[in-house]
Amino acid sequence: MPLSKKNSVYYSKILLFGEYSILLNSNGLTIPYAHFNGSLDFINASGYTDLDFAKESNQQLKRYADFLGKNCNEIIDTDTLQADIDKGLYFESSIPEGYGLGSSGALVAAIYKEYGKNIIKAKAGLENIETQKLKSIFSILESYFHGKSSGIDPLLCYLKYPLFIKDQQNISSIGISRKNIKSDDAVFIVNSKQTGKTAPLVDLFMTKCLNPIYIEKIKNELIPTTNKCIHSLLQGDISSFYKNLKLLSKFQLEYLKEMIPDEFLKYWEDGIAKNHYLLKLCGSGGGGYILGFTREFSKVKIELAGHGLEVIPVYQEF
Repeated sequence: MPLSKKNSVYYSKILLFGEYSILLNSNGLTIPYAHFNGSLDFINASGYTDLDFAKESNQQLKRYADFLGKNCNEIIDTDTLQADIDKGLYFESSIPEGYGLGSSGALVAAIYKEYGKNIIKAKAGLENIETQKLKSIFSILESYFHGKSSGIDPLLCYLKYPLFIKDQQNISSIGISRKNIKSDDAVFIVNSKQTGKTAPLVDLFMTKCLNPIYIEKIKNELIPTTNKCIHSLLQGDISSFYKNLKLLSKFQLEYLKEMIPDEFLKYWEDGIAKNHYLLKLCGSGGGGYILGFTREFSKVKIELAGHGLEVIPVYQEF
């Protein structure tokens, strides 16, 4: 069926916890982030768009459709997709590419929703068998962009619910507790003003894991600490959460230092030393956004902005 007139909006995503460790079966927690989003549209449908951006997006979709036509005809109605591309279809998106926010995941979710064959409808509380089938489909559809994909990013963008990843075979939508959250508590992102490349950083991590000493650190420290951060956050145990988050921030500074942009090392160290905010990777790192947590957001926002940093809240209590 051709693209519907009322286009669905797909949000960006933030992997709160699980970067790198999820590759070795730690838990993971990912959330939709509506501040950045995208939707399919037609060039000149409204006239209020960046025409050069729209034309480039249309050409990118054309190349993607060629890939889908060769590999995914059983999943996607590529004839209708191609016909719409010829009519000027493009992806109007504010999600920055190379920033770890799921720009390709949102596009894949949109394509599946509008052009998928026998689609599984998005809803909360999907059975795990349906979630796994969607994840498998999205893994194939997103492989065009990354060479290999877990399918989790487009799954989150499609379902639009926080996802708890117990392991790669057990993923479920979940609510995040607001217990003990106060008005100055916040999750935020800081713009590094440079893009990151996921594939080479993942390759670097997996190469480092060939070292027996390093992999033991991952298994005995990174994975348990990541899991504790997730579970304490979901339970609303904020004291335990920040205790474990500090351990995680320290671990990343010591053992995943190559993934942290050099100019952010001082802010990372300062947050740990003063205990007024804590930074961690947002996705694979190397650029993009840095993820931050604080119980003093009004103070921290002014402090970091004073260093010329762009600070964007992800979550704040009213």
